[in-house]
Amino acid sequence: MKVRFSIRKKSVLLILFIVILLTTGMTSISYNIYARTMDEHYRNLAMNVAKTTVSVVDHRQIQRYVEGVAEIYLQNPAPVWEDAGQEEAYLAEYDKIKDTEYQELYETLDGVKKANEVKSLYIIYVDPDSKTCVYIIDADQSETACPAGTWDIIYEQNYGVFQDPEGGFPAYITKTEEFGWLCSAGAAFVGTDGNVIAYAMVDIDMNQVMQDRHDYLRYQIFFLVIFILIVIFLAIRVINKTIINPINKLAGAASCYVKEKERGLSLKEESVFQKLDIHTGDELENLSTVFAQMEQDITVYIDNLVKATSEKERIGAELSVATDIQASMLPSIFPPFPDRDEFEIYASMNPAKEVGGDFYDFFLVDNDHLALVIADVSGKGVPASLFMVIAKTLIKNKALTGASPKEILETVNNQLCENNDAEMFVTVWLGIYEISTGKMTAANAGHEYPAIRRAGGAFELMKDRHGLVLAGMEGSRYREYDILLNVGDTIFVYTDGVPEATNSEEELYGTERMLQSLNKEPDASPEQLLKAVKEDIDIFNGEAPQFDDITMLAVKIKSI
Repeated sequence: MKVRFSIRKKSVLLILFIVILLTTGMTSISYNIYARTMDEHYRNLAMNVAKTTVSVVDHRQIQRYVEGVAEIYLQNPAPVWEDAGQEEAYLAEYDKIKDTEYQELYETLDGVKKANEVKSLYIIYVDPDSKTCVYIIDADQSETACPAGTWDIIYEQNYGVFQDPEGGFPAYITKTEEFGWLCSAGAAFVGTDGNVIAYAMVDIDMNQVMQDRHDYLRYQIFFLVIFILIVIFLAIRVINKTIINPINKLAGAASCYVKEKERGLSLKEESVFQKLDIHTGDELENLSTVFAQMEQDITVYIDNLVKATSEKERIGAELSVATDIQASMLPSIFPPFPDRDEFEIYASMNPAKEVGGDFYDFFLVDNDHLALVIADVSGKGVPASLFMVIAKTLIKNKALTGASPKEILETVNNQLCENNDAEMFVTVWLGIYEISTGKMTAANAGHEYPAIRRAGGAFELMKDRHGLVLAGMEGSRYREYDILLNVGDTIFVYTDGVPEATNSEEELYGTERMLQSLNKEPDASPEQLLKAVKEDIDIFNGEAPQFDDITMLAVKIKSI
């Protein structure tokens, strides 16, 4: 059989999924922890540098510079320059506030900047009316520095945070088009009146930090891929060794066992599954042990089955012979008396099993007397057929002596009661027909009522008086009665397999339906009558199996 999706693939994919899930989760967690730790570190560093700047700078000096800057700024707040000369003249006003202490302040800021390796360190004044940040001093002297008097609108939208003297400007990390990643923070210079004078602002270059963070993530992904490949390689080896190979061995052993059995080889000496030597210490080892035991059990079972099959075939052959013997014991050639045209007779038996317990018989006792017998032995199968042979033989032998039906049944009953340890019995209807007069003398030993049709009429049950079944009790007495049959009359006798035929809904065929079937064509020949009844029973039964033997006999009077 073609394997569409092997256990190896399923196992590897499952392990791969779990490993990727775990490693991705661990990588994500570790990266987030690393990123948060670094961000927190640089936020604290920026804020600490800002606070250090505030602590080492004289607030009164800052107050003096702020007042000078504010005075100039208020005269022309946030101007728009028409030419470079106007801008130079504006900035020249701010140069007037730069004294010796201003240079010392710059050197102090520069020292703090270099000591802490920050990108920018500057002091700004926030105008409460225009909400614009005006630079007081910048520790940077490069082209990117912001000289005193210049302003910036970056902080306008964050004006509210400048109103917190204690918290200062909280550290934050952002990415700008000009400088890239920066971590910025500010600490407030507070005057003696408790109001904010200015802010010491710090910018730390985070570009390398972010690059390191991205490198860290790339390295993690790289090692993750290597780790997953190693895990897959090891998983395939372990799965092959502990699962796939043992399973393939079991499958191969099973295939070998079947092929050797098909070739008729015996595996009793050495077990195919015991050769596997699977010692995985898990369920597969248990499965191998169970398979080995199952192999031995199946081998024994097959051997026993072969013997049983052979025995069944032998019994079947014997039953076939018994069926033939039983069939040969019943009259089967019709018409049975070609030279006698006074009557027409036909009979049939359909056993429920290979052999049955029903039987019929008809024979000439002498030239003027015709004996008719139909009987039903209790039970089915071989025991019933053996009892049937005995009963049929005894009845015929006694009838050929010229005895009456009453005498025949009484004699045979006593004979069958002898050594009847199986406690079997037989129901019998027996009639002796006197051909010259049309009189029939009959006796009934617990059998079904006969059906009689008078010429031109319909079939009706003749409820005769029953005696006890034969072999029921020794010394039983039986009564006989006479029936006068005229030309055109027909008598129909049958076993209980006819009215007790059962369909799939557990309904009985019954004598009423039997009479209806007989009366569809009441003037038909005995053979046609029996075939019509049998066909009607088959239609009634449908798919239901035949439960009992179906035996029928009919005699039609042609002349007297």
